[in-house]
Amino acid sequence: MKKREIAALGFQKLESNLQCPICSADLNVVDSNRLVCVKRHSYDLAKQGYVNMLQKQVSSMYDQDLFDARYNIISVHNLYKIIHQKVADIINALPNENRLIFDAGSGEGSHLRSIIKLVDKDNTHGIGLDISKDGVLLASKNYSHENWVVGDLSRTPFKESSIDVILSYLSPANYEEFQRILKPNGILIKVIPGSKYLKEIRETLAGDSQEYENTDTLELMRNKVDVISEERITYEVELASVALKDLIKMTPLGWHVSQQEIKDFTETSSKIITVDLHIIQAKY
Repeated sequence: MKKREIAALGFQKLESNLQCPICSADLNVVDSNRLVCVKRHSYDLAKQGYVNMLQKQVSSMYDQDLFDARYNIISVHNLYKIIHQKVADIINALPNENRLIFDAGSGEGSHLRSIIKLVDKDNTHGIGLDISKDGVLLASKNYSHENWVVGDLSRTPFKESSIDVILSYLSPANYEEFQRILKPNGILIKVIPGSKYLKEIRETLAGDSQEYENTDTLELMRNKVDVISEERITYEVELASVALKDLIKMTPLGWHVSQQEIKDFTETSSKIITVDLHIIQAKY
């Protein structure tokens, strides 16, 4: 079965959850190749298996090279394996009935796919949305079990109270839209960086020895949602040179340094890298 056909079947299962991002009318799959609402707004399914719902294309510093590196860091080098298991444990503790997980800012899809693999797949479906076409294109090429959308977090293609779990993994949040689409008993799982996150890169390449502060992000979140729990996970991972090169490509911390500095940092047998993340579970 072709990727477009697989994606069409996935979107058909989600029709009761979907609405047109332009007019909010119901969306339905037509001829296995597009999503159409009753007001004739139409969104083609690409042959790779994703749908583009952006009303106008946007420029982004996140390109294919970055998403390729991110895929490697997440799926090949397994930098976030411990975090994925912690998030999956939260989801597995929820009622096990046809859960829909929405990854808000899914990039190239590897976080969502890694987590889905750790939960009850028979009763869980994932859909990812990102504003970057390059990221969503890579997600649809690598992961056919989930559905993928190029779209705007301020106008998601979901009906009110249609999502069981919103995942916001190191991504911006639109709390008003999250509140609209989350079910009354649904949860938001937000992952944000801790003060020591990737400190080796910050200290060596950015010349910043001060600890990163996430107090503004935490304060904003607490003002918008009811925080149920917060867990800080800190651990170290030894990364070989090839993985370090992917890490530098992936993170904005490496965007504004010279090639020589990057070469000096990555040309080594290995380096210890610190992962320090807060997993916050919240509701409205």
